[in-house]
Amino acid sequence: MRIFKTMLIREGDSKKEKITNAADVFELLKDEMRAEAQEVMKVMCLNTRNEVIGITEVSRGTVSSSLIHPREIFRTAILSNATSIIMVHNHPSGDPKPSDDDISITRKLTKASEIIMIEILDHVIIGEKYYSFKEEDDM
Repeated sequence: MRIFKTMLIREGDSKKEKITNAADVFELLKDEMRAEAQEVMKVMCLNTRNEVIGITEVSRGTVSSSLIHPREIFRTAILSNATSIIMVHNHPSGDPKPSDDDISITRKLTKASEIIMIEILDHVIIGEKYYSFKEEDDM
């Protein structure tokens, strides 16, 4: 069994980051995600006020791909009692433009989120800059 790093933020912790847009996500994770030599998928779990309650690495891939499964994405959200999530992954090439696979999995996960009733607020790809599926109306 593979265990991934999770950063949980406790209730009442005054250091919770409030996320209002993809730029907030980018600023919070850009240094860490840009340093990765391979694709890494993280799930940012949010409470009802869009404050970060946890960030979990759910997949680590190769230089150009990452295996993402709904089970892994939503497990971390359910266990952290999240009301919504933001998916975040990097492109080691620096180009944040989504691949066909990125687009396909985002759409599949968005459909799954409707059944589970944990909203996916965005999928942000981090490179030299960032790509936001929400801002580009691609969800």
